[in-house]
Amino acid sequence: MAREQELVSRDAAERVETGESHVLVLCNDEVNTFEYVIKSLVDVCSHDHLQAEQCAMITHFNGKCDVKCGEFDYLLKLKRGLIDRGLTAVVERN
Repeated sequence: MAREQELVSRDAAERVETGESHVLVLCNDEVNTFEYVIKSLVDVCSHDHLQAEQCAMITHFNGKCDVKCGEFDYLLKLKRGLIDRGLTAVVERN
């Protein structure tokens, strides 16, 4: 367990060092289809199809999914792109 915490802490520190201190979170809804969410993630977040499909499944089963890490201003643009498509997304501090 301590080893896992060490890896998580190191990963978080590396993200802060590279400016990836925020995360774009996609939230589940009961409106949009899997295909639409997948296409939106490909178009807006530049995911490949498999990555978008996995994020859509995680969102469906967990209620939300971190879909992108990065700087706040960059993620805010992506969030607006997803919201413009009718999806629910938020930017959170990592």
